[in-house]
Amino acid sequence: ALVVLVILAAANLMFLSPHDLRVVLIALLMAAGLGIVLSTSMADTLNEDLERLRSTVQKVGAGDLTVRVSTSRPDELGDLARTFDAMTARLSEATAARERAEAARKTLLASLSHDLRTPLTAMRVAVEALEDGLAPEPDRYLRSLSKDVDALSRLVDDLFLLSKIEADRLELAVEPVDVAELVDEAIEAMQPVADRSRVRLRLERSGETLVRGGPVELGRVVRNLLDNAIRFAPAGSLVDVSVGRDNGRVSVSVADDGPGFPPAFRSDAVREFTRADEARVRSHGGAGLGLAIVQGLVAAHGGSLRLGTGPGGLVTFALPAETPG
Repeated sequence: ALVVLVILAAANLMFLSPHDLRVVLIALLMAAGLGIVLSTSMADTLNEDLERLRSTVQKVGAGDLTVRVSTSRPDELGDLARTFDAMTARLSEATAARERAEAARKTLLASLSHDLRTPLTAMRVAVEALEDGLAPEPDRYLRSLSKDVDALSRLVDDLFLLSKIEADRLELAVEPVDVAELVDEAIEAMQPVADRSRVRLRLERSGETLVRGGPVELGRVVRNLLDNAIRFAPAGSLVDVSVGRDNGRVSVSVADDGPGFPPAFRSDAVREFTRADEARVRSHGGAGLGLAIVQGLVAAHGGSLRLGTGPGGLVTFALPAETPG
């Protein structure tokens, strides 16, 4: 009303004609009506968005991290809603990561319990038999004790190495390494193991295979892969190892005629304490750390690891090639 009176007064002062005054009044009424309609519509939309935000906050507070406000408002309320949605998404990701870590921890404890209990039980029985004089062949019992001690020592060493890899505290003494020569040395070292399993080892090499890395760690990678291949290769079969260079990378492939990696298990094979077949792998030994260590050591050298689709077992790792100086 005040605005209307001010306009009327101004019009009189400007000596508007009655016709012009009517036009001004009509335009003013139309503008006022449009303003009322727009303000009412905006108020309804604002109330709806506020209610949606309030409801979403309540659901998130109750533990539902899947809900989102999902508004396209261009104002401060829209910015607040989008910030809240981003926060909820991050909270959901953090919760999922925590659940995965908890599941991994439970798997670790269960696997460690089994892998430690088996040799410790055997050692306890052997020691008691030796102490009581009930061991019919003391030398055989002592050899069994030595074997179990070695198994426990390897498990502790593997856990220590894996913990350093995961904590990013692995220190590499980097130098030029000829991968083909390193693989040849690893095959020679693993030959007695292959002979006991009646498995043949064969190496094929092509091109320059020089990389820059830690020879001890890379040797560990190759021996772990050879050990896995020998363990699962059928007696009388062949484990093929090939080393070559392609597109600036040196690759090493280890193939065997064993059961290979089941498709559903392939993505989990490089996780610690994972086994495709618990009963079968237990009978073959191993704590399920070999490929996890291989993955960590290869990644520390800037390389990549790939599990083949078979038939048989196939593992390939590739490292950046070093140009001879």
